[in-house]
This record gives sequence, structure tokens and C-alpha cells, in this order.
Amino acid sequence: MRSMTLKVLLPFEVFAQEQGVTRIVFETPQGAFGLLPQRLDCVAALAPGILIFETAADGEVFLALDEGVLVKTGLSVLISVRRALRGDDLSRLRDVVEQEFLTLDAHEEALRTAMARLETGFMRRFASMRDRPS
Repeated sequence: MRSMTLKVLLPFEVFAQEQGVTRIVFETPQGAFGLLPQRLDCVAALAPGILIFETAADGEVFLALDEGVLVKTGLSVLISVRRALRGDDLSRLRDVVEQEFLTLDAHEEALRTAMARLETGFMRRFASMRDRPS
């Protein structure tokens, strides 16, 4: 039986490298998808969620992943994400995704909104200075 190689990359390290992976289930903004070794090559945007992969040696393994990208070429699957956690307790991992990964995204969105307001205010003041007669 054919199997895949799975590599999970974080910004500054290789989080996991697994041989003999027979299936992978991952989450995207459009829903959950599965990969088998014979599937055609693909690229997918990952949503924060739980990735499940299976090997003959370890059975099902669960990873909590932040948003990122998955690339399958041949029998190689490369995943690049900002953060990842490995665990055996699926409900605890789901809680981690909801509390840490999604909460941080809400904080980042609030920061982006605040920065946009600052930029708009700066541009408005700059334009009013330019329009003043000397």
C-alpha cells in the first residue's frame, strides 16, 4: 500500500515530519477534506482547526493547526502554519483552537481596524495641512 510523507512547518522550525501516512483530514474555510496517497496534487488554504493523520505505527494522530497552507505533490504533503499543537485529547485540542487561535485572530482584526483608523486620521490631517493657505 502506498503512503505519504507529511511535513508540518512553523515559521522557525519543522514541527513534525511523518513517514508512512495513509490518510489526512484537514479543515479549510469551505469545510473538511481528506487526502489519500492516490489523490491528485493540490493546494488548499487551511482554517484554524484539527488535522488528523493516520499511520500504521501510531494510528490516528491529532494536530491543532492555525491558519496556513497545504501543498500535496506526489506522495509528499507540506503544511505551513503559524502555530501547531499535538495532542491525544481531541476535545482539549478543539478548545485550544477555539480559545487561542481564533481569539488571536479577533485581536489581530481589532489591531488592523485601529491601524486603519490611525492611517485615516493621519491622511485627513495631512490633507487639511496641505489645503491651508500659506
